[in-house]
Amino acid sequence: MRISEEKQKRLAYVARQYYLEGRKQSDIAKELGVSRPLISRMLSEAKNYGVVEITIHEPENGQENLLSRLCEISSIKGGFLVEDGENDYLTNRFLSQGAINLIEQLGTRKLGIGWGHFVGQLVERLEESPRLNSTVKDVCPLVGNASIPIRNYQSNENVRLIAQQLGATPHFLYLPALPESLEEKQVLCSTELYKQIYHQWQRIDTAFVNIGNYPSTPDFASVARYGNRLHQQKACGRMLAYYFNPEGTIIQSEQDFAIQIPLEVLRDCPNVVGVCSANTSTKAFLGALRTGYFTHVVVRSQLVREFF
Repeated sequence: MRISEEKQKRLAYVARQYYLEGRKQSDIAKELGVSRPLISRMLSEAKNYGVVEITIHEPENGQENLLSRLCEISSIKGGFLVEDGENDYLTNRFLSQGAINLIEQLGTRKLGIGWGHFVGQLVERLEESPRLNSTVKDVCPLVGNASIPIRNYQSNENVRLIAQQLGATPHFLYLPALPESLEEKQVLCSTELYKQIYHQWQRIDTAFVNIGNYPSTPDFASVARYGNRLHQQKACGRMLAYYFNPEGTIIQSEQDFAIQIPLEVLRDCPNVVGVCSANTSTKAFLGALRTGYFTHVVVRSQLVREFF
């Protein structure tokens, strides 16, 4: 079917802004004075009319072969590998779509969610393309709320939004991720609020755990929690608010007052998915794999290639 030149130009403009400039659909909609759903439909039309052509260049060995090799030498059982986008924003979009695909592939019913930039991207992707008929029935946070004014670290709000887009029931953790002290953590963890979320942690079948770099931003009170242990033990990465070194050893501290899913409970979860953002380093990814906690990954193909 042919379209008018004017419509073709409009579709091309929207597609260029979205795919090449990495702009959000909501921002494009605001500029053009239309709704975000209309922008989504225009992007679909752009593909249908041939204004946009998406070509996937598989690596020489293929992603399936690359993932199989990773499974052979680690605790990983599966996951999704994605190729890099033209910028970090697009790469993170591809990664978040891979995470959604994995949720569906695993048939997840009770989902635990970490925090960080990747989780913010996942929320955005689900808001653009809800999965109201998903298998997921319950969603809960794996870590308390951060005191910083960044949405990616507001655990309860992210859980609410993800549950809303998956047609699931949210369960909240009304406690801070970082109390004032170890003593305050002990008091908070004796409350009914903590016992309720602990029960949810014991029931999840899939945990999405962010893999980040060290040093990290935000810092998560690392000096108050660990003193100079992170430096001494050569920390290279972070999962939730835990830190690990290149050998995969989780660095422990008797003064760690963070409120998050205990490691022994995380280890019992059937599917622990390590999710990497566009800037996760090779060292952090390798250290995370060596912890032995992860059963699946969502990661850039290039990062896995560097692993070999």
